[in-house]
Amino acid sequence: MTLGTLGRAAITAFFCLFVLFLYGPTLTIVVLSFQGPDGGLTFPMNGVSLHWFARLFEPQAVGDFGGALRRSLLLAMIVMVVTVVISLAAGLAFRRRFIGAGALFTLTIASLIIPSILVSLGIGLLFNLTGLDPAWYSSALGAQLTWTLPFGLLIMFAVFNRFDRAWEEAAMDLGASPWQRFRHVVLPIIAPSVVGVALFGFTLSYDEFARTLLTAGSDNTLPLEIFGMTTNVTTPVLYALGTVTTGLSFLAIGAALMTMATLRRAATVRPSGSTPLADQTDSQAQIPPVRQ
Repeated sequence: MTLGTLGRAAITAFFCLFVLFLYGPTLTIVVLSFQGPDGGLTFPMNGVSLHWFARLFEPQAVGDFGGALRRSLLLAMIVMVVTVVISLAAGLAFRRRFIGAGALFTLTIASLIIPSILVSLGIGLLFNLTGLDPAWYSSALGAQLTWTLPFGLLIMFAVFNRFDRAWEEAAMDLGASPWQRFRHVVLPIIAPSVVGVALFGFTLSYDEFARTLLTAGSDNTLPLEIFGMTTNVTTPVLYALGTVTTGLSFLAIGAALMTMATLRRAATVRPSGSTPLADQTDSQAQIPPVRQ
């Protein structure tokens, strides 16, 4: 066996161990969620059943799974939409230099290096000092945006740095308006990246704990609810909840990947002899016939 083969084998083994270390706890939770009705929180398993998944939909002695899950999903959807809109608008704005652009960029990215618990504490104190009650739809929303927006902005900046403006200039020569250039030229090209920003916004918000801890008010999101119940719930119903939320996360990722693949195919496969931009601009830019 050559030295190169040994090196590749060692790297492969290290990678497999890393993946096992990364996903091992999640796999353990998934397996234990299928405990039998008399099973506990640890191995060995006492039978296999869906008993604890059914218990999720029954009234719980402590906690509110359903309400917390609804709040987390709704908050994640709001954060996703706001992150996409602001990131896209900022990406378009930063294509041209303006006064204070550097300072604004630094201020936005700086929130990534501030400890999350300090952001949560600061926003919570600000709401208390102004006499406002912290809530998941106000203070928690703002706290989570300080986490998702920098990622969205960085993605949009990277996309527009590689964007060839010759496409827009060609559309302008065809008589397209600024909105038509954005709708039929810019947006189809950057659409997969926009979906990626949306996925970042949703997933980062859905499982965010530290920045929501002191800003959610009296109504917990799902991560806070799970944390609060770990000292009270001693049955595998917690594992069943973890399995369900993990499945929802994978569904969101799968939907985003399918959407990105569909957008890429739509951008490369067009009907022969016609484009949406040409259809929109034919009435505005008629080419006169060539005289013989």
